[in-house]
Amino acid sequence: MLQKYAELAVRVGVNIQPGQTLFINAPLPSAPLVREIAKQAYEVGAKRVHVEWSDEEITYITFKHAPEEALHEYPSWLAKGREEVAEKGGAFLSIYAPNPDLLKDIDPARVAAATKAASLALQHYRSRLMADHNCWSLIAVPTPAWAKKVFPHMSEEEGIEALWEVIFRVTRVDQEDPIAAWKAHNEKLARIVDYLNNKQYKQLIYNGPGTNLTVELPDGHIWAGGAAKSTDGTVFNPNMPTEEVFTMPHKDGTNGVVRNTKPLNYGGNIIDGFTLTFKDGKVVDFTAEVGYDTLKHLLDTDEGARRLGEIALVPHQSPISQSNLVFYNTLFDENAASHLALGKAYPTNIEGGTNMRTEELLERGANDSLVHEDFMIGSHELNVDGVTKDGVREPIMRNGEWAISI
Repeated sequence: MLQKYAELAVRVGVNIQPGQTLFINAPLPSAPLVREIAKQAYEVGAKRVHVEWSDEEITYITFKHAPEEALHEYPSWLAKGREEVAEKGGAFLSIYAPNPDLLKDIDPARVAAATKAASLALQHYRSRLMADHNCWSLIAVPTPAWAKKVFPHMSEEEGIEALWEVIFRVTRVDQEDPIAAWKAHNEKLARIVDYLNNKQYKQLIYNGPGTNLTVELPDGHIWAGGAAKSTDGTVFNPNMPTEEVFTMPHKDGTNGVVRNTKPLNYGGNIIDGFTLTFKDGKVVDFTAEVGYDTLKHLLDTDEGARRLGEIALVPHQSPISQSNLVFYNTLFDENAASHLALGKAYPTNIEGGTNMRTEELLERGANDSLVHEDFMIGSHELNVDGVTKDGVREPIMRNGEWAISI
């Protein structure tokens, strides 16, 4: 199964091409998978596989004991290394499996300072990936801390095994031919994308428990989902698993209130039971039962952090949702529920966006920020309507499921 997972990540996730460099970000517990990924990448012709390892215990020690000034810096040589790989056409694979409670006893201001410093240093690199100039993909592996959070009543060994089973199922690795299964899945998402792109709704209206929200869509917005295509024409899958279709909202056009339906793991802390109140696109008020200070620091990152950069629709019947688990991991939880994202918009979500400067994107209604943070608002009680340019209101989702013919 590990070999099939690695093959899927290499051939479908980042879709490595002959002569290409693969840059992997990985936590130490993922070493067995990373070794298999490296082997698979070289077998399909990769020129070089570079791995940047991370260790959460070192991360915690740094936040606990490093001097304040260290948290306001990010090594420029690290940022330049990624930029160099990106500019030479490399692909990037990140293995995302953070401990949701890693930094719960650390001052949120210290975490916010380090997060902002990293975001500033990596701004050019991340902009390239968000514009699909390079192939990139995000996958996950079980770690002891993450498994314990998802399965608190199991032993460490049982929890890791249970989490592997879920990961293999929702990424379709447990099927006889995972690559063929992903091809069929991408085709299904493409049909939904085509439907929504043909409609070109001017507005979406969300209604659910604690949520009454209206979101304007900019002219020329583009829905996307499933497979993406890099600027050199290579097809890749940014997220594995993925069940969403998404586009950009107009940065000034969100009004109303929204409440989260799943916890948000942000910067090693949990934010939950929160509401955001929008006026003319901006968060003007917020509450949180858990993680209020962490949410405040997120919203105060910069001007764009209080505006939306993405809206995404996910049916409640998605395999991840039907597992009835809360993963405390955005890669999984965002594909179990419709969601919104605070911060930077993907330039690929508007016509001609990948060739526009920041100023042009802003004029078209795209948001800009150092952050892009998804939070979940979907459930079996969420209804979403689209409003056409002629003012006709049409159902898109009812009780969390598609209300459209696809």
